[in-house]
Amino acid sequence: MTTDLLRSPLHDRHVALGAKLADFGGWEMPIEYGASGGGVLREHAAVREAVGVFDVSHLGKARVRGAGARDFLNSALSNDLRRIGPGQAQYTMCCDEATGGVVDDLIAYLFADDHVFLVPNAANTAEVVRRLTGAAPDTVTVTDEHRDFGVLAVQGPRSAELLARLGVPADHDYMSYTISRWNGDELVVCRTGYTGEHGYELLPPARQAAALWDALLDAGADLGVRPCGLGARDTLRTEMGYPLHGQDLSLQITPVQARSGWAVGWKKDAFWGRDALLAEKEAGPARVLWGIEALGRGIPRAHLPVLAGDATIGEVTSGTFSPTLKKGIGLALLSTSAGVGEGDEVVVDVRGRPAPVRVVKPPFVPSHVR
Repeated sequence: MTTDLLRSPLHDRHVALGAKLADFGGWEMPIEYGASGGGVLREHAAVREAVGVFDVSHLGKARVRGAGARDFLNSALSNDLRRIGPGQAQYTMCCDEATGGVVDDLIAYLFADDHVFLVPNAANTAEVVRRLTGAAPDTVTVTDEHRDFGVLAVQGPRSAELLARLGVPADHDYMSYTISRWNGDELVVCRTGYTGEHGYELLPPARQAAALWDALLDAGADLGVRPCGLGARDTLRTEMGYPLHGQDLSLQITPVQARSGWAVGWKKDAFWGRDALLAEKEAGPARVLWGIEALGRGIPRAHLPVLAGDATIGEVTSGTFSPTLKKGIGLALLSTSAGVGEGDEVVVDVRGRPAPVRVVKPPFVPSHVR
């Protein structure tokens, strides 16, 4: 690996476990753990059947404070922060004012009207902070705290049992959080995740991340806990049909096209990209995101063309082998003018070889997040 990549506070733990490391959003992060963790298939199964622990400390962290912080963010980000109260979190998007394209999707933790904590994606943190800082009123400050916290995702049907063994609160509602204490420091515990399973995301101070990681793996040994890399995180989120920024959401792919309009406060007076998105919603998007599942042995991969007959009607944005279904699955942006809908069969062009797929609505497997 090149030495200019950022490293998680858990880097030494990953090396000791024999993780395969790769560049992810400018960070040297574990993709899978091989012999120590069983690889992507076993890590994926651990989350679906028991519990897995992910290091996602590469995710961004930014704090917005000052009089009017919530109102300012509500006028900038897509979702309606007035729908939640202190102790709750919300999925939202930072969109481009002119085009409505997605600069980033993120989670907002509401502490108070004058205090909101944001968790954007690693590669987009600086841009989100830049845009918010440039637009913030004098009473509001935006602080990049990317390196100050670790983020550990504890996901799977036995995740609550594992947290209870560490004395960490685990009985709160989906998309709510508690502030606990662990090992002498504050620990934010949010009922959220990116896997479709019951789970939590823990935000310890960076100096406590390694000790918390060790404690989770030790306490969960008899529960079937496994360390899990970003490879399994990708197969798990794809089975849910969750979009990944840079592939299924981007500056070129709007929330309307990506079926993410549920995270837009359409009745708000203002948010970045409002006019462009309202116009697109009213006219109908030229393309829309669908799920696709392989009818043979082919595996859809990002950027492969999708064809109906001889006509190219779209492009795969995400694709993988589903460990649960034992078949290829993916997400694809398809032209609405092609008239393709749920249940239709189309073809993915895999380097000149036609791979038949069926158009479906995700999730591909049942969700257990609530």
